Amino acid sequence: MTSSGKGPEMKHGEELTLETLDQDGAIRETLDAMPSDSRRDFLRKSAGIGLLGVLAVPSAAEAATPKGDVAILNYALTLEYLQAAFYTETQRVGAVRGRLARVPTQVGAVERAHVSAIRKVLGSKSVKRPSFNFQGVTEDANKFLKTAVAFEDLAVAAYKSQAARIKSPAVLAAAIAIHSVEARHAAWMRYLVGINPAANAFDEGKPINEVQRIVKSTRFIVSSPRKTAKGKPRFTG
Repeated sequence: MTSSGKGPEMKHGEELTLETLDQDGAIRETLDAMPSDSRRDFLRKSAGIGLLGVLAVPSAAEAATPKGDVAILNYALTLEYLQAAFYTETQRVGAVRGRLARVPTQVGAVERAHVSAIRKVLGSKSVKRPSFNFQGVTEDANKFLKTAVAFEDLAVAAYKSQAARIKSPAVLAAAIAIHSVEARHAAWMRYLVGINPAANAFDEGKPINEVQRIVKSTRFIVSSPRKTAKGKPRFTG
């Protein structure tokens, strides 16, 4: 996944469409992976979340984004890279079947759209995508599901803790739009694994240093990519 850091040029009076925003195809890929009823729902909700407005003039958004918000967005981008690679590799390995088969396809497409959206806002300030080695968890349905629960819970907690620190209203609207989707993912994964989706009336966020410590402890982020042991998927990291 590459980005030049430049978004689509918007002319005065030009209609804002998926084609003008989605030049690298990530949002279209998300839509194509969804059933037709889910596609309609996605498009209906997307029009009102404010994220499309941030993406409309990405070069201006990049220039106007406060330094602290850039750091938060890059922090979020790293988590989205991790999730997107995890689900995409699981889909390509093909070891997750039955009732879980649609999870890596649907959630992976959404996480890739998150990556694309954040990169468009950050432009040339985007952090480089790291390499990953998921150490076999993408090749076993039970390990995949447990890891998915952990990832989605972590993403929800990470976004929650940073919301109050974001200065730009447009960036905050975009972050909240992503946070609510991650919360739905977390509830879905918890339901599938048999954990109460909402055990508490209130959730606490996790500070950056704690999230980074947890991610580091997985050893999924590596200095150079290495294929998984079974099968021959194109490595996503």
